[in-house]
Amino acid sequence: MDHARALAGLLLVGILVMSGVVPAAADGAAPGGQEVLRAGEKASVPGPEAWFTGRVRIDPLFPATAEANVSGAYVTFEPGARSAWHEHPAGQTLVVISGVGRTGTADGTVTEIRPGDVVRCPVGVRHWHGASPTVGMTHMALTGVRDGKNAIWYEKVSDADYNRPLSGPAAR
Repeated sequence: MDHARALAGLLLVGILVMSGVVPAAADGAAPGGQEVLRAGEKASVPGPEAWFTGRVRIDPLFPATAEANVSGAYVTFEPGARSAWHEHPAGQTLVVISGVGRTGTADGTVTEIRPGDVVRCPVGVRHWHGASPTVGMTHMALTGVRDGKNAIWYEKVSDADYNRPLSGPAAR
């Protein structure tokens, strides 16, 4: 297990414990009444073609609950794969786990992201994220839910927008 994945796992445990995402459960409960959601119990799913360009895999971690209005998933993008333009009605935080990625905003900014980087996607900010053209990328997505929605999806990101020169705060 690499350092970034271990850090992301610790972050997830802290979020689950502090936010109460893990309610008491009689079946499968750990000592102290916390629910343990076992890795690998939820099947991987391909990223829907309407929302992504290229090959994308989503590994669900946990759903939003009444106690904690945030869901979690690992999202893995093959080289060149990316999301469509979208925004989040309750925000999103991404923790890059492995590889090299990109994220872009409607003002034309494209920023490279790497393991350990955290991307905060504020409410209502139109953006996209995905892998670099030559290296895949996995991030953990922690996504809020408002009125039953975690994202509002728009058109796919054009090659011209995806291939803009890096211009964000950490252009490398």
